Amino acid sequence: MSLMLTEEQIARFETEGVLVVEDVLPEPVLNAVRAEYETLLDGMYAIWQAEGRVPDGAGLGFFDKLLIAYEAGCEWFQPMDISLPGSKIEADTPFHIGPAVFDMLTCPRLLDMVEDLIGPEITSNPIQHVRLKPPARTLRGDETTAHIMSTDWHQDRAVAHEDGDETQIVTVWLAISDATLTNGCLEVIPGKPRMYPHCPKRQTSIADGFINEAAARPLPVKAGGAVIFHPLTPHAARDNTSEIFRWSFDIRYNVTGQHTGRAHFPDFVARSRKAPKTELRDWEVWRDMWLDARARLAPEPHIPIHRWTGDSPACA
Repeated sequence: MSLMLTEEQIARFETEGVLVVEDVLPEPVLNAVRAEYETLLDGMYAIWQAEGRVPDGAGLGFFDKLLIAYEAGCEWFQPMDISLPGSKIEADTPFHIGPAVFDMLTCPRLLDMVEDLIGPEITSNPIQHVRLKPPARTLRGDETTAHIMSTDWHQDRAVAHEDGDETQIVTVWLAISDATLTNGCLEVIPGKPRMYPHCPKRQTSIADGFINEAAARPLPVKAGGAVIFHPLTPHAARDNTSEIFRWSFDIRYNVTGQHTGRAHFPDFVARSRKAPKTELRDWEVWRDMWLDARARLAPEPHIPIHRWTGDSPACA
């Protein structure tokens, strides 16, 4: 029996590989995430101000501070991300794990929607990111960070390790601010095709000539809403041609017991109907799992998060 989605929505997802659902996150959950990130940024901004890197932040809003810090060359993306990076991990590599983010990932309405698509045994997959996208006109010419600029065409299954290729998984793209046609909303090519070869371009991207970008469908969604897509659905994110930031989270859920596609990062059971005691309820335990992963990975050789190399015939 469907918990949140209609039978028509579920059928559309099965056919097209993508679904837009409004009003997934309740307003208190949204507001708590926003407040948590404002506090996080205030702390970093105070340090940068003491170092003389940014001006007095009195009276400035969250996005004003973000933009000033970006233009000053201050690094805020990784300290605000909810994952360790795909690059070399150091013993002090920053990341953000907080109670409001945990409550977002375990929000009952969100998990109801995921349960409708993959069943009641749900693991929170560790491939997860915050996305704070400044207006494109403000980006540095050498900017390459995928999570703050337009995103090239790719498939989520292709940017995970091969051990996750048979995993039943969904990506949930959560809008914290309105995602519009001008500020960089997602676009997809509906359907569930085969895995396409990818190449290391500006980002890890579908090789040239394999998809018809003219078939792309933009997917605006209001704050609190979600775009859900199948791991083989090709998707990209537009440039932010507006004057405001676009804020979202990119998270995934898979059937518990199946490979996550990034096994060196920690996952947790978000919902279990058959074994409720296995569900993680304590955000601090989640944080400590990531701290332990950082301590374990920092002294070890770097584990690439992508499988593709530029010597593939498709990349010539």
